[in-house]
Amino acid sequence: MPSSIFTSDDAAIGFVVVLICFFASESIGTMISRIRRGGARVERTRSLGNVVSNIMVFFAWMTVLVFSVVIAKAGLGLLPGWVYCVGIAVMLGGIALRQWAIAVLGGYFSSVIGVQKEQKVVESGPYRLIRHPSYTGALIFYVGMGLAVQSWAAVLIGIAIFSLVYGYRILLEEKALISQLGNNYVEYMKRTKRVIPYMI
Repeated sequence: MPSSIFTSDDAAIGFVVVLICFFASESIGTMISRIRRGGARVERTRSLGNVVSNIMVFFAWMTVLVFSVVIAKAGLGLLPGWVYCVGIAVMLGGIALRQWAIAVLGGYFSSVIGVQKEQKVVESGPYRLIRHPSYTGALIFYVGMGLAVQSWAAVLIGIAIFSLVYGYRILLEEKALISQLGNNYVEYMKRTKRVIPYMI
C-alpha cells in the first residue's frame, strides 16, 4: 500500500490492518453461518443475472480500494489529514454493522442469492429498520475507505460503485425473496427501507 497517500507509515499500516480485519471477518462470518445452517440447503436462484451479480460483488471491494488509492494518489478531492482517523473509525463501524447483520440472520445468511427451505422473514436487530443491513455495512465501509485516503472524490466513487453493484443485487434478491416468502416479505417491505433507515 503506497504510504505517500497517508501522513505517516503508521497510518498506512493502520489502513492495511483494517482491510485485513475486514477480509478476516468476512471469512469467519461466512463460516459461522454455514455451521449454524447445518445441513440446510440454499436453493440458489439460477440465472445469468445472479451470476453476474455475484461476480460484481466479489470484485466491488477491490475496485473501490483501487479507485480510492489511485484517486488519492492523483490528488483529487483531497481532505485534511485528520479525516484519516474518521475514515478508519467509519470502516470499523461498517465491519461491525455488517457482521452484526450476518450474525442476526444466522444460518439464513448466504453469499449467493437464494432462499432456504422453511426460511422465515427476520425482523430483529438491524432488520427492524432496513432489509439489507449487511449491504449498509458495505456502504459504510466504502465511505470509510474514501475518508481514510482523505479524498471526497474517493468517497463519491465508493458510493457510485455501491449503488451500481448492490442496487442491482438488491433487486434480484428481493425478487427471489418475494417469490419464496410471499406476502410475509411483501408486508415486511412496506414497513422497512432497503439500506438507510427511514430514507432509502
